[in-house]
Amino acid sequence: MTTKRIIPCLDVKWGRVVKGVKFLNLRDEGDPAELASRYEEEGADELVFLDVTATVEGRGTLLESVKSAASVVSIPLTVGGGVRSVQDASSLFSAGADKVSLNTAAVENPNLVTQIAREFGSQAVVVAIDAKRSSSGWKVHVKSGSVATELDVVWWGTKVVQLGAGEILLTSIDRDGTREGYDVELTRAVTSSVNVPVIASGGAGKPEHILQVLTEGGADAALAAGMFHDGVTTVSAVKRFLLSYGVEVRP
Repeated sequence: MTTKRIIPCLDVKWGRVVKGVKFLNLRDEGDPAELASRYEEEGADELVFLDVTATVEGRGTLLESVKSAASVVSIPLTVGGGVRSVQDASSLFSAGADKVSLNTAAVENPNLVTQIAREFGSQAVVVAIDAKRSSSGWKVHVKSGSVATELDVVWWGTKVVQLGAGEILLTSIDRDGTREGYDVELTRAVTSSVNVPVIASGGAGKPEHILQVLTEGGADAALAAGMFHDGVTTVSAVKRFLLSYGVEVRP
């Protein structure tokens, strides 16, 4: 079994970390840099920083917030929200990002995935897929989950890998913020169809949920937000729990 990663997520709106349910009713959770520092101390393997309103508001990522968070951590930092060009990606790397995440822009301009991968390497390109169940499986949603597309999630996952994505961040909108557990069926459908790492997101409420999505879902990493922000558990506690079940994690 490959080493699994635990990744706290910082959903950021105008410089503050927020968290909602199914992408709605956002509440304040704190300062990005303070939370980033805390999670590194707890043993987080990576961090994801998502400017959740940048695309909807038609602006770029708030670079000062990225710089502030990047300055206090040494673990890899993935940043997304408002990335619409190679130059946008370059600005984020200059601000301290190790990877950039594309979502809406990848759907609207698939060639952008290839362009950024050629410029900075596939390992630096994450495609975020926001998925919602439909009568025929799961459909891709864009613009912070507010707009449905006709793209099938599994098909789109295989497509972005062909375009050059080195990793997929897969979020279940149906489970987001519910703390009822990840959509394991969705996760397995994507992990069994692609040959790049998949980060499972949406629904974490307790360590058992993370264990399930890493083992039954085949995810390479589990992303969580609310349960860490609110102190339900810690990264270190989750890792101890996983180790007790034989799941290999970094110290």
